[in-house]
Amino acid sequence: MKRSTRLTVVIGTSSIVDEITHEPILSILSLIVETAIKLRRDGHRVVIVSSGAIGVGLQRMNMPKRPKHLAQVQALAAIGQSRLMSIWDSLFAHMNQPVAQILLTRNDIADRIQYLNAQNTLAETLSLGVVPIVNENDTLAVSEIKFGDNDTLSAITAAMVHADYLFLMTDVEALYDKNPRKFPDAQPILVVDDIDALQADVSSAGSALGTGGMATKIVAARLATAAGTSTIITKSSKPGNIAAVIRHLHPPVDPETGESISTEAESPAPPLHTRFVPSSSPIRNRAFWILHGLAPHGTIYIDRGASNALVNKAGLLPVGVVGVEGNFAQQEAVRLVVVDKHPLGRLSPTGDSSATAMHLVLKGEEIGRAVVNYSAGEVARIKGLRSGDIIGTLGYADSEYVAYRENVSLHNTSSASRPETPSGFRTPAKERTPDSSIADLRAGQ
Repeated sequence: MKRSTRLTVVIGTSSIVDEITHEPILSILSLIVETAIKLRRDGHRVVIVSSGAIGVGLQRMNMPKRPKHLAQVQALAAIGQSRLMSIWDSLFAHMNQPVAQILLTRNDIADRIQYLNAQNTLAETLSLGVVPIVNENDTLAVSEIKFGDNDTLSAITAAMVHADYLFLMTDVEALYDKNPRKFPDAQPILVVDDIDALQADVSSAGSALGTGGMATKIVAARLATAAGTSTIITKSSKPGNIAAVIRHLHPPVDPETGESISTEAESPAPPLHTRFVPSSSPIRNRAFWILHGLAPHGTIYIDRGASNALVNKAGLLPVGVVGVEGNFAQQEAVRLVVVDKHPLGRLSPTGDSSATAMHLVLKGEEIGRAVVNYSAGEVARIKGLRSGDIIGTLGYADSEYVAYRENVSLHNTSSASRPETPSGFRTPAKERTPDSSIADLRAGQ
């Protein structure tokens, strides 16, 4: 008997599609299927996040390279996705294992109801004994609603299914302190307790077909470990490593006592891999969705008092807001950034050097995200005011809070080690700024 776990495995395009011929690498695909079946027989639940639709579409249409025009890329994704799913289904059918296709874009999870529907669909397919195969819906996605890469998608999927492990398959066995192709003395990094302290080689870029690279896997590891999922990097050409690592981490147990049957001495050494240790205080469900499921439409700058109040489970009051940036509406997500106020000497128009002005220090730290009760223009007008003054300023008061505490999600680590927001979630560079003081201060730096 083995301990049951939930596993999410991400397979990049370069791992399953030949970069030259664009033909599916059936040997690797077959090994992945065999591994998934073994894990299922051991009682584990498996989710596969699979790239490759565009690559397979190139081969299907006999095109030499990926086109540049979006419409052509999306057409290839539509052509290749059906073929790719057919391959997966055919290979799993040999083992009488049903599979399900789940295609997602960021829009699909930006709405809370749709996010829960996707989460419930994944949970139900797993409970039915089905292997869900997840991919980004490249046929519909544009840059504004893309996850950016399937490493990021896999981390969000892992959080949605509350996975115990996320396996990021790549072309090297593990993370190294230096590029192992250039430096023979490069040493593998076996366990990462603190991603902030990680010193690894991330020079490996994505392939000609794919969009990922080692750097995107680090970002995915940040997201997944923040959600409580152990993240493992191992070699994509050896899918059997997944089962071997799980057997090492979860040896057989006595069904009566629950204790491991095999001793550490009897257990074979696991294959080389890098394991990222999950957070001891993971971000779950709604909090994770606010942090990583929603695209922020702007930024609200708050003072230290407001930050401390949020940490102590209080809501965000207008008196703690010191600045606004962006063009967001009610019930949209914003970044929360803590800044300090310092009196800085500045000459007055009359030359009085004793005159001072309060300035925001814009090197603040993002502490989380919030879904707000007021638009950007409204927040700019009521910032710094007491809640009782809202109605006199705006003529109405939808709430005494800029954001309710249940609509605020804070990073559970310092700014240096917090999960980075995937590139697909970044706010557009050009934002209208209702609070001109922020823009003026930036221009003056």
